[in-house]
Amino acid sequence: MTKIHSSEITPAGVYFNRRSFMKAAGALLAGSALAACMPRTPSPAEGAAGLTPTPSNLGLTDELGNPATPLDTILHYNNYYEVTDSKEGVASLAQKLSTDPWAVEVTGLVRNPKTYAVDDLNSRFTPEERIYRLRCVEGWSMVIPWQGFPLARLLREAEPMTSAKFVKFTTLYDPKQLRGQADHFYSWPYIEGLRLDEAEHDLAILATALYGQPLPKQDGAPIRLVVPWKYGFKSIKAITRIELVEEQPVSFWTEAASNEYGFYSNVNPEVPHPRWSQASERRIGELGRRPTLKFNGYADEVGQLYAGMDLVANY
Repeated sequence: MTKIHSSEITPAGVYFNRRSFMKAAGALLAGSALAACMPRTPSPAEGAAGLTPTPSNLGLTDELGNPATPLDTILHYNNYYEVTDSKEGVASLAQKLSTDPWAVEVTGLVRNPKTYAVDDLNSRFTPEERIYRLRCVEGWSMVIPWQGFPLARLLREAEPMTSAKFVKFTTLYDPKQLRGQADHFYSWPYIEGLRLDEAEHDLAILATALYGQPLPKQDGAPIRLVVPWKYGFKSIKAITRIELVEEQPVSFWTEAASNEYGFYSNVNPEVPHPRWSQASERRIGELGRRPTLKFNGYADEVGQLYAGMDLVANY
Protein backbone atom coordinates (compact mmCIF):
# COMPACT_ATOMS: atom_id res chain seq x y z
CA MET A 1 0.00 0.00 0.00
CA THR A 2 1.34 3.42 -0.93
CA LYS A 3 1.83 5.56 2.15
CA ILE A 4 0.10 8.92 1.92
CA HIS A 5 1.36 11.76 4.08
CA SER A 6 -1.16 12.85 6.70
CA SER A 7 -0.86 16.43 5.48
CA GLU A 8 -2.16 15.30 2.09
CA ILE A 9 -5.25 13.42 3.27
CA THR A 10 -7.93 16.07 2.89
CA PRO A 11 -7.67 19.35 0.98
CA ALA A 12 -9.63 22.24 2.46
CA GLY A 13 -12.46 22.03 -0.08
CA VAL A 14 -13.03 18.34 0.54
CA TYR A 15 -12.84 18.97 4.27
CA PHE A 16 -15.72 21.41 4.14
CA ASN A 17 -17.77 19.00 2.01
CA ARG A 18 -17.10 16.28 4.55
CA ARG A 19 -18.26 18.54 7.34
CA SER A 20 -21.54 19.00 5.52
CA PHE A 21 -21.88 15.27 5.04
CA MET A 22 -21.09 14.59 8.68
CA LYS A 23 -23.71 17.03 9.82
CA ALA A 24 -26.27 15.43 7.53
CA ALA A 25 -25.26 12.02 8.87
CA GLY A 26 -25.85 13.14 12.43
CA ALA A 27 -22.24 13.41 13.60
CA LEU A 28 -23.00 16.53 15.57
CA LEU A 29 -21.28 17.99 18.55
CA ALA A 30 -23.17 21.14 19.51
CA GLY A 31 -21.22 21.79 22.66
CA SER A 32 -18.53 20.11 24.75
CA ALA A 33 -17.87 17.23 27.20
CA LEU A 34 -14.74 14.75 28.28
CA ALA A 35 -12.96 11.60 29.65
CA ALA A 36 -13.74 8.19 31.15
CA CYS A 37 -12.61 4.77 29.93
CA MET A 38 -14.56 3.10 27.15
CA PRO A 39 -17.47 4.12 24.89
CA ARG A 40 -20.65 4.55 26.87
CA THR A 41 -23.95 6.41 26.87
CA PRO A 42 -23.51 9.98 28.16
CA SER A 43 -25.19 10.87 31.41
CA PRO A 44 -28.18 13.23 31.35
CA ALA A 45 -25.94 16.03 32.59
CA GLU A 46 -23.57 15.53 29.70
CA GLY A 47 -26.47 15.42 27.27
CA ALA A 48 -27.56 18.78 28.60
CA ALA A 49 -24.10 20.08 27.85
CA GLY A 50 -24.76 19.42 24.18
CA LEU A 51 -23.21 16.03 23.40
CA THR A 52 -24.84 14.01 20.66
CA PRO A 53 -23.17 10.57 20.57
CA THR A 54 -21.69 9.39 17.29
CA PRO A 55 -21.94 5.58 17.14
CA SER A 56 -19.48 5.10 14.30
CA ASN A 57 -16.37 6.67 12.84
CA LEU A 58 -18.06 7.21 9.43
CA GLY A 59 -15.36 5.16 7.68
CA LEU A 60 -12.56 7.67 8.38
CA THR A 61 -9.03 6.24 8.49
CA ASP A 62 -5.50 7.53 8.85
CA GLU A 63 -2.94 7.09 6.07
CA LEU A 64 -2.03 3.63 7.39
CA GLY A 65 -5.63 2.45 7.18
CA ASN A 66 -6.34 2.62 10.92
CA PRO A 67 -9.99 3.55 11.58
CA ALA A 68 -10.70 6.76 13.43
CA THR A 69 -11.64 6.35 17.08
CA PRO A 70 -15.38 6.95 17.57
CA LEU A 71 -16.26 10.41 18.84
CA ASP A 72 -17.86 9.15 22.05
CA THR A 73 -14.62 7.40 22.98
CA ILE A 74 -12.54 10.51 22.30
CA LEU A 75 -14.86 12.50 24.52
CA HIS A 76 -14.70 10.03 27.38
CA TYR A 77 -11.08 8.97 27.68
CA ASN A 78 -8.76 11.85 28.40
CA ASN A 79 -6.16 13.44 30.64
CA TYR A 80 -6.53 17.08 31.64
CA TYR A 81 -4.56 17.84 34.80
CA GLU A 82 -5.68 21.46 34.82
CA VAL A 83 -9.15 20.08 35.59
CA THR A 84 -8.38 16.91 37.59
CA ASP A 85 -5.68 14.24 37.82
CA SER A 86 -8.32 11.53 37.38
CA LYS A 87 -9.95 10.51 34.12
CA GLU A 88 -13.24 10.11 35.94
CA GLY A 89 -15.30 13.27 35.94
CA VAL A 90 -13.16 15.27 33.54
CA ALA A 91 -16.01 15.48 31.01
CA SER A 92 -18.34 17.31 33.35
CA LEU A 93 -15.70 19.35 35.22
CA ALA A 94 -14.26 20.73 31.98
CA GLN A 95 -17.58 22.37 31.15
CA LYS A 96 -16.91 25.01 33.79
CA LEU A 97 -14.25 26.59 31.57
CA SER A 98 -15.43 29.68 29.71
CA THR A 99 -13.90 29.74 26.23
CA ASP A 100 -15.69 32.72 24.66
CA PRO A 101 -14.11 35.19 24.24
CA TRP A 102 -10.60 33.75 23.92
CA ALA A 103 -7.36 35.31 22.71
CA VAL A 104 -3.94 33.91 21.84
CA GLU A 105 -0.93 36.19 22.24
CA VAL A 106 1.97 35.64 19.82
CA THR A 107 5.00 37.36 21.25
CA GLY A 108 8.69 37.14 22.08
CA LEU A 109 11.42 37.15 19.45
CA VAL A 110 9.14 38.02 16.53
CA ARG A 111 8.93 41.04 14.25
CA ASN A 112 5.14 41.05 14.21
CA PRO A 113 3.79 40.39 17.71
CA LYS A 114 0.03 40.22 17.80
CA THR A 115 -2.91 39.03 19.87
CA TYR A 116 -5.49 37.02 17.94
CA ALA A 117 -9.06 36.15 18.79
CA VAL A 118 -9.65 32.47 18.07
CA ASP A 119 -12.35 33.38 15.54
CA ASP A 120 -9.80 35.55 13.73
CA LEU A 121 -7.37 32.62 13.56
CA ASN A 122 -10.04 30.37 12.10
CA SER A 123 -10.93 32.89 9.41
CA ARG A 124 -7.34 33.92 8.67
CA PHE A 125 -5.85 30.43 8.32
CA THR A 126 -7.93 28.00 6.28
CA PRO A 127 -8.61 24.85 8.31
CA GLU A 128 -7.60 21.41 7.07
CA GLU A 129 -8.53 17.94 8.26
CA ARG A 130 -5.67 15.87 9.65
CA ILE A 131 -6.39 12.32 10.75
CA TYR A 132 -3.57 11.65 13.20
CA ARG A 133 -2.61 8.91 15.58
CA LEU A 134 -2.40 10.04 19.21
CA ARG A 135 -0.01 8.04 21.41
CA CYS A 136 -0.16 8.72 25.15
CA VAL A 137 2.95 8.23 27.27
CA GLU A 138 0.76 5.98 29.46
CA GLY A 139 0.71 3.37 26.70
CA TRP A 140 -2.70 3.90 25.06
CA SER A 141 -3.53 5.40 21.69
CA MET A 142 -6.32 6.72 19.46
CA VAL A 143 -6.84 7.91 15.88
CA ILE A 144 -8.41 11.38 15.80
CA PRO A 145 -9.75 13.45 12.87
CA TRP A 146 -8.65 16.95 13.84
CA GLN A 147 -9.40 20.17 12.01
CA GLY A 148 -6.93 23.00 12.26
CA PHE A 149 -4.07 24.74 10.49
CA PRO A 150 -0.28 24.29 10.42
CA LEU A 151 1.43 26.18 13.20
CA ALA A 152 4.02 27.19 10.59
CA ARG A 153 1.51 29.55 8.95
CA LEU A 154 1.08 31.52 12.15
CA LEU A 155 4.83 31.58 12.74
CA ARG A 156 5.48 32.88 9.24
CA GLU A 157 3.11 35.75 9.87
CA ALA A 158 4.83 36.49 13.17
CA GLU A 159 8.29 36.46 11.46
CA PRO A 160 10.65 34.90 14.02
CA MET A 161 13.92 36.76 14.58
CA THR A 162 17.17 34.95 13.86
CA SER A 163 17.76 34.65 17.60
CA ALA A 164 14.56 32.62 18.07
CA LYS A 165 15.37 28.93 18.59
CA PHE A 166 12.34 27.56 20.41
CA VAL A 167 8.59 28.06 20.68
CA LYS A 168 7.11 28.20 24.17
CA PHE A 169 3.39 27.51 24.68
CA THR A 170 1.40 28.48 27.76
CA THR A 171 -2.09 27.41 28.72
CA LEU A 172 -4.72 29.43 30.57
CA TYR A 173 -4.02 29.95 34.27
CA ASP A 174 -7.26 30.37 36.19
CA PRO A 175 -7.69 28.13 39.26
CA LYS A 176 -11.27 29.32 39.69
CA GLN A 177 -12.23 27.72 36.40
CA LEU A 178 -9.53 25.05 36.24
CA ARG A 179 -9.68 23.62 39.70
CA GLY A 180 -6.76 21.26 39.13
CA GLN A 181 -4.51 24.33 39.09
CA ALA A 182 -5.22 24.73 42.80
CA ASP A 183 -3.01 21.67 43.34
CA HIS A 184 0.30 23.21 44.44
CA PHE A 185 2.19 19.98 43.85
CA TYR A 186 2.62 21.10 40.24
CA SER A 187 4.07 24.31 38.85
CA TRP A 188 1.30 26.06 36.94
CA PRO A 189 0.50 27.18 34.31
CA TYR A 190 1.05 24.24 31.96
CA ILE A 191 3.98 25.03 29.66
CA GLU A 192 5.25 23.13 26.64
CA GLY A 193 7.87 23.79 24.02
CA LEU A 194 9.18 22.80 20.64
CA ARG A 195 12.38 23.50 18.79
CA LEU A 196 11.61 26.06 16.10
CA ASP A 197 12.19 23.62 13.24
CA GLU A 198 9.80 21.15 14.89
CA ALA A 199 7.17 23.86 15.24
CA GLU A 200 7.60 24.81 11.59
CA HIS A 201 7.06 21.24 10.38
CA ASP A 202 3.85 20.82 8.41
CA LEU A 203 2.57 18.02 10.64
CA ALA A 204 2.43 20.29 13.71
CA ILE A 205 -0.98 21.96 13.80
CA LEU A 206 -3.11 24.20 15.96
CA ALA A 207 -6.43 22.36 16.22
CA THR A 208 -9.75 24.10 16.82
CA ALA A 209 -12.12 21.24 15.96
CA LEU A 210 -12.44 17.47 15.77
CA TYR A 211 -14.93 15.35 13.87
CA GLY A 212 -15.98 18.53 12.06
CA GLN A 213 -17.26 20.38 15.12
CA PRO A 214 -15.70 22.89 17.54
CA LEU A 215 -13.13 21.40 19.85
CA PRO A 216 -14.72 19.99 23.03
CA LYS A 217 -13.60 21.68 26.23
CA GLN A 218 -12.08 18.51 27.65
CA ASP A 219 -10.06 18.05 24.48
CA GLY A 220 -8.42 21.46 24.69
CA ALA A 221 -10.99 24.03 23.56
CA PRO A 222 -10.85 26.45 22.04
CA ILE A 223 -7.36 25.85 20.59
CA ARG A 224 -4.66 23.29 21.22
CA LEU A 225 -1.40 22.09 19.77
CA VAL A 226 -1.23 18.70 18.03
CA VAL A 227 2.23 17.20 17.39
CA PRO A 228 1.50 13.63 16.26
CA TRP A 229 5.02 12.19 16.42
CA LYS A 230 5.38 13.06 20.11
CA TYR A 231 3.65 11.72 23.20
CA GLY A 232 0.27 13.30 23.77
CA PHE A 233 1.22 15.49 26.72
CA LYS A 234 3.33 17.63 24.36
CA SER A 235 0.11 18.70 22.59
CA ILE A 236 -0.81 21.43 25.09
CA LYS A 237 -4.46 22.41 25.50
CA ALA A 238 -6.28 25.74 25.92
CA ILE A 239 -3.38 27.84 24.63
CA THR A 240 -3.28 31.54 25.54
CA ARG A 241 0.32 32.41 24.69
CA ILE A 242 2.82 31.42 21.99
CA GLU A 243 6.25 32.89 22.60
CA LEU A 244 9.40 32.68 20.48
CA VAL A 245 12.44 32.35 22.73
CA GLU A 246 16.19 31.74 22.50
CA GLU A 247 16.56 29.27 25.39
CA GLN A 248 14.91 25.87 25.62
CA PRO A 249 11.78 26.24 27.77
CA VAL A 250 11.20 23.95 30.73
CA SER A 251 8.08 21.92 30.00
CA PHE A 252 5.44 21.23 32.66
CA TRP A 253 6.12 17.51 32.94
CA THR A 254 9.88 17.89 32.58
CA GLU A 255 9.86 20.18 35.59
CA ALA A 256 7.65 17.76 37.52
CA ALA A 257 9.78 14.67 36.76
CA SER A 258 12.74 15.28 34.46
CA ASN A 259 13.90 11.66 34.73
CA GLU A 260 10.59 10.48 33.22
CA TYR A 261 9.60 13.21 30.75
CA GLY A 262 12.24 14.74 28.53
CA PHE A 263 11.91 17.87 26.46
CA TYR A 264 11.63 16.04 23.14
CA SER A 265 9.33 13.18 24.20
CA ASN A 266 9.28 11.68 20.72
CA VAL A 267 7.36 8.41 20.52
CA ASN A 268 10.08 5.78 20.60
CA PRO A 269 9.45 2.07 21.33
CA GLU A 270 13.18 1.62 21.92
CA VAL A 271 13.23 3.98 24.91
CA PRO A 272 11.21 2.69 27.86
CA HIS A 273 9.57 4.93 30.41
CA PRO A 274 11.33 4.37 33.77
CA ARG A 275 8.21 2.55 35.01
CA TRP A 276 6.98 0.68 31.91
CA SER A 277 7.89 -0.38 28.39
CA GLN A 278 6.94 1.76 25.41
CA ALA A 279 7.35 -1.08 22.92
CA SER A 280 3.60 -1.64 22.56
CA GLU A 281 0.35 0.23 23.05
CA ARG A 282 -3.34 -0.37 23.64
CA ARG A 283 -5.50 1.22 20.94
CA ILE A 284 -8.62 2.31 22.80
CA GLY A 285 -11.51 0.10 21.65
CA GLU A 286 -9.26 -2.88 20.82
CA LEU A 287 -8.74 -5.91 23.05
CA GLY A 288 -5.06 -6.63 22.48
CA ARG A 289 -1.91 -4.56 22.18
CA ARG A 290 -0.08 -3.50 19.05
CA PRO A 291 3.57 -2.61 18.43
CA THR A 292 4.39 1.07 18.84
CA LEU A 293 5.90 2.72 15.77
CA LYS A 294 8.93 4.96 16.01
CA PHE A 295 7.87 8.60 15.87
CA ASN A 296 4.35 7.17 16.06
CA GLY A 297 4.62 6.10 12.44
CA TYR A 298 5.70 9.50 11.11
CA ALA A 299 9.42 8.70 10.82
CA ASP A 300 9.52 9.31 7.07
CA GLU A 301 8.21 12.83 7.60
CA VAL A 302 10.10 13.93 10.73
CA GLY A 303 13.11 11.66 11.11
CA GLN A 304 15.41 14.18 9.44
CA LEU A 305 14.73 16.67 12.25
CA TYR A 306 16.79 14.45 14.57
CA ALA A 307 19.56 13.27 12.23
CA GLY A 308 22.71 12.60 14.22
CA MET A 309 20.99 13.02 17.60
CA ASP A 310 21.16 10.49 20.39
CA LEU A 311 17.45 9.79 20.86
CA VAL A 312 18.07 8.07 24.19
CA ALA A 313 19.98 10.96 25.71
CA ASN A 314 17.54 13.38 24.08
CA TYR A 315 14.40 11.54 25.15
